[in-house]
Amino acid sequence: MNKTVRLASILALVIVFMLIAMFVMMNTGYAFAAGEGDAAAGISDTFSKGLASAVAIGLAACGGAVAMGIATAKSSEAISRQPEAEGKIRSTFMLGLVFIETAIIYALLVVILIIFVI
Repeated sequence: MNKTVRLASILALVIVFMLIAMFVMMNTGYAFAAGEGDAAAGISDTFSKGLASAVAIGLAACGGAVAMGIATAKSSEAISRQPEAEGKIRSTFMLGLVFIETAIIYALLVVILIIFVI
């Protein structure tokens, strides 16, 4: 297992634990508010939607930025090793960037659904 894969797996694990902790903290506020009958004591729906949206788009943007950085570094390294294959490497690189950006746009659509529909 190389260093980049190990770092990415550790980062993914930390993010998952952070999301679980945030979910637990948000749900405890609802439990206390439901017991008292006062909605003001818990976390409001607007705050929950805002927090979920911020976390979702933040994770998507961070993940996309890391993926684009790794792709750029690897394609530059590949072009420097084999300059005669620059066209093929560049086209594959651009196609990969399009797929990464598409995943970020899907996350943006999910965030918009969270804010306005759910």
